[in-house]
Amino acid sequence: MEPIIEFKDFSFQYKSQTEPTLHDINLRIMPGEKILIAGPSGSGKSTLAHCINALIPCSYPGKTGGSLTVAGLNPEKEGVFGMSKKVGTVLQDTNGQFIGLTVAEDLAFALENDNVPQDEMKKKVMEAAEVVDMTRFLRRSPEALSGGQKQRVSMGGVLVDDVDILLFDEPLANLDPATGKKTIELIDQITKNKDITVLIIEHRLEDVLYKDVDRIIVVNDGTIIADEKPDDLLCANVLGEQGIREPLYLSAIRHTGQTVAPNDRPQHVESMNLEPYSDGVRKWFKAAPPKAEKTLGDPVLELRHVNFSYVPGQPVLQDISFSVRKGEMLSIVGKNGAGKSTCASLICGFNEADSGEILLNGKDITPLSVKERGEKIGFVMQSPNQMISKPMIRDEVGLGLAVRGVPEEEIRERVDETLKICGLYPFRNWPVSALSFGQKKRVTIASILVMKPEIMILDEPTAGQDFRHYTEIMEFLKELNEKHGLTILMITHDMHLMLEYTDRAIVLSEGHLLTDETPARVLTDECTAEKACLKKTSLYDLALRCGISDADEFVDRFIAWEREERR
Repeated sequence: MEPIIEFKDFSFQYKSQTEPTLHDINLRIMPGEKILIAGPSGSGKSTLAHCINALIPCSYPGKTGGSLTVAGLNPEKEGVFGMSKKVGTVLQDTNGQFIGLTVAEDLAFALENDNVPQDEMKKKVMEAAEVVDMTRFLRRSPEALSGGQKQRVSMGGVLVDDVDILLFDEPLANLDPATGKKTIELIDQITKNKDITVLIIEHRLEDVLYKDVDRIIVVNDGTIIADEKPDDLLCANVLGEQGIREPLYLSAIRHTGQTVAPNDRPQHVESMNLEPYSDGVRKWFKAAPPKAEKTLGDPVLELRHVNFSYVPGQPVLQDISFSVRKGEMLSIVGKNGAGKSTCASLICGFNEADSGEILLNGKDITPLSVKERGEKIGFVMQSPNQMISKPMIRDEVGLGLAVRGVPEEEIRERVDETLKICGLYPFRNWPVSALSFGQKKRVTIASILVMKPEIMILDEPTAGQDFRHYTEIMEFLKELNEKHGLTILMITHDMHLMLEYTDRAIVLSEGHLLTDETPARVLTDECTAEKACLKKTSLYDLALRCGISDADEFVDRFIAWEREERR
């Protein structure tokens, strides 16, 4: 059988760069295979994908070397339109793919371009909608859909063309854990039912491995570091060496001093043979010290019976009550549309609650404006580009002070002090455009920190970032919390972030407060996880299968131990 994708001694150098981004790529992918492509940010994995769908060199010009064939075609000659008949691409930001005013129009877009007769078009649209389970939403606007539903429409939009290859670029980045799980199930179902070749580029390796993949290809520094079956790769040290987080249950087994063997099928914790490892895991658990309790201050923020709706009669938040103590790091979790961001917007004053109270240090802040609240409560958006408005770093960090009429000398002193705390002082005279994504994120945090707030709220602080950048930002936030006493609230879909860095989890579901508990208890409670569309941690399965009944304590001890090891 001939490969459907074949790179031979392939290289690519962007027009604006002096060195190749990809070099010495030799890779064969067979028809019907399901491949996971993993690697740290900047490793070249997205560049590899852009070569397959002809965005390189058609949209991103540069110099290619060697050869590449996709479904028997040369992408460079066929162009983006020609390759779209063979390769369907689902982008990380699904909003960037919508064309039609309704789901049906969007699914039909490619068929309209091909002048397909209307009867055949309707039939194909219905078939694609059935595959992605969106037949009930054909008349809906794509903008009115949840993140997971948008992902399904994007898949349907490329499936109507009967493509041979489906290419997913970070499909889980903006999805809650349960929706991400359903997305992986759907991809697996499509792979089996339509005999299609699937390539998935993703940081969340453990989530993708919920369903079988044929091979994992690890990319770094523009070359292929490893190309192996999952069971073989997971037993090697490749992932850790390349800055990719391995599945948590495997980390836990390794921390007990045991070596995992490929013939024990470690790809899934549910089906892995744990018999050789159970005794070691139990012994480690008994010897590991309990998680140290954190000393917290008085309540700094309180929500009391808060209700809110954008449209009268359609409540988004109902009777929300919780308090946050000074010095806490707290996570707000729940599925897409549960009300997490709305809750943050009420605290910051972007919207006004219909009823209930929001108190800061015991005082009702309802009368305070957004500007007045902003001096005590900082909000950091998910994308740093949404917040940055000045070209130079120093000007951006000092903007909030300048607007408030703070004297120039004081602005200079406070900006320099904040840049030192954030590790940005060496770049103080740089343009923002010269920074990496992680550094830009620090600039947005610095622009809030310079105001000396008591509370900082961050929306998805680590979305779409590899393990190294994730760790860098979270350790920085932890330092702000521990050394500078900053109270931090994080809206997140990242269950490991919630486990490793936060003291409590506020869990929202359908606009209600479902529970207010420790992260370990939330992620070891199957009922709570299911209702809130969370994904229980694989450490829970490991503990139970190894005969440890106190699963939440096992999770707490492992996470605390891992943090100390990394330090």
